[in-house]
Amino acid sequence: MSTVTAATSSKYELKQLFHLMIPILITQFAQAGFGLIDTIMAGHLSANDLAAIAIGVGLWIPVMLLFSGIMIATTPLVAEANGARTPEKIATIARQSLWVALFLGIIAALVLQAMPLLLPVLGVPEALLPKASLFLHAISLGMPAVTMYAALRGYSEALGHPRPVTVLSLVALLVLIPLNFIFMYGLGPVPELGSAGCGFATAILQWLMFFALAMYIFKGSAYQKTQPFAAFEKMNGEWIKRILKLGLPIGLAIFFEVSIFSTAAIVLSPLGEVTIAAHQIAISITSQLFMIPMSLAIALTIRVGTYYGEKNWLSMRKVQKVGMLTGTLFALITMLLLWLLRNEIVSLYSNDYDVAQLAVYLVLFAIAYQLMDAWQVSAAGCLRGMQDTKGPMWITMIAYWIIAFPVGIYLARYTDTGAAGVWIGLIVGLTVACVLLVTRLLMMNKRLAMNV
Repeated sequence: MSTVTAATSSKYELKQLFHLMIPILITQFAQAGFGLIDTIMAGHLSANDLAAIAIGVGLWIPVMLLFSGIMIATTPLVAEANGARTPEKIATIARQSLWVALFLGIIAALVLQAMPLLLPVLGVPEALLPKASLFLHAISLGMPAVTMYAALRGYSEALGHPRPVTVLSLVALLVLIPLNFIFMYGLGPVPELGSAGCGFATAILQWLMFFALAMYIFKGSAYQKTQPFAAFEKMNGEWIKRILKLGLPIGLAIFFEVSIFSTAAIVLSPLGEVTIAAHQIAISITSQLFMIPMSLAIALTIRVGTYYGEKNWLSMRKVQKVGMLTGTLFALITMLLLWLLRNEIVSLYSNDYDVAQLAVYLVLFAIAYQLMDAWQVSAAGCLRGMQDTKGPMWITMIAYWIIAFPVGIYLARYTDTGAAGVWIGLIVGLTVACVLLVTRLLMMNKRLAMNV
């Protein structure tokens, strides 16, 4: 039965969503900046260093997102407990999440340690193997910090405190530059490691970020009622099973979505350098813009999760409606800006006429899927808040890998659509994901409404 029947106002929910979303958005942009800084600094060394970093980052990012994505389960669990007014449960969730994060981080580190064995199989040129391998070995050392930081971030944001994570991310951006210099060029006992040094710098930075956030939470007055570091707690099988049951589908769903975009370049590789370069520019532009609906989706997870804990279905539906309308408005603004400024934006990436012309053409396809992308990620965020993650995982896998991938390959390689074929495949996949996720959200709402 619903314990609360009064619905909140649209104005209040919009304010709460922006209160959460803006710091989260800054955090997302800052974290995306880590890879950008590595790429720019490696590019100043040599083409070999840049290529080695590109390979290393291309393998590290999916692994990192898979394992840190599992820890997103902390957010809806804490939000639910917060809504249910059970602070003692929040502390337990945070402690058990840290246990899960530690072990997942160790597994992720071992996966990345073994990854260099795959490089020759993937056809990576022999000249790039030493630096790409060392980068993967080095960056793996920071994986336990990445997953434990993700757990603490989820805990803090779910309690309505996203700003500490934002400030830390911005400071980390500034710290990464001198750290990269030390390991790339050598200083004192640190040898000159070239682009591979970025791996050591990033690993050290991840540990610094984790300890800084842990210390802030330990000292912060806002966390004292739910203090995860106030007591030691052994691993609890029931909680760990619940975290993994909720989190594993989230991590896999993120992995399915990220990997479809990263493998698109491989599908297009037979079409030549100009096609690949243009595709990468278009993907880079849309990846940066995707931070906006993704940040809104994280905020929706928190707000929906809180009302889910309160069993306040009316307010939960209200925040979903406000979130969807907000996502629609952002998508329309993005579409307009991309249409008006597509030539100027592409020119920031390349001066090559052929590359730029094709990239501008591909941006038109990116414009076409903005609404679908905003709706599907917002619906997924709402479903996570309602602790429904297994269904969205299967939807994501089917939409991207069973439908979008074959369609993209067929059109790109067996018709005269070229690079556009992959993008048509992405549009089809996103449309299927959008329809299925929104339908599932409506069904979940209907099911819960029957309990009122």
